[in-house]
Amino acid sequence: MGKMLVAYATRKGATRNIAELIAEGIRIDGGEAEVKNVTEVKKDEDLAGYDGYVLGSATYHGEMMQGMKTMLFIGEKAGLKGTVGGSFGAFGWSGEAPGRIFDTMEHILEMNMVSGPLRLKSAALGGGTQMAQDYGKEIGKKLSTS
Repeated sequence: MGKMLVAYATRKGATRNIAELIAEGIRIDGGEAEVKNVTEVKKDEDLAGYDGYVLGSATYHGEMMQGMKTMLFIGEKAGLKGTVGGSFGAFGWSGEAPGRIFDTMEHILEMNMVSGPLRLKSAALGGGTQMAQDYGKEIGKKLSTS
């Protein structure tokens, strides 16, 4: 199994917590996962060495955070076409960011996406921990069969 980058943009830490749980799910399934804040990704070379990418952002005023938008532009330059991908995010009210990230990864970056985005208000609510770990396992399985 390959190595995944789980990158997140967060305001209060909830999206980071989800990222850590997704990475844990990937590792449980036998893969490698590295978790980074999107601020650590500054150029397309920073995306080299990974077999797949899971990107997440909090929804803020109905949008993904600016750092994630920048990350997606960097991803476009990096040539991620055909790599395994997934998206996730935390939200308070509306939760559009994970779907917009997913659509960009699927249609613009032309990545090999899992079944859909993971949307959670918090990993601590209503089975969120298990849902995030299961999403990581799903991504790991997709990577091992790609």
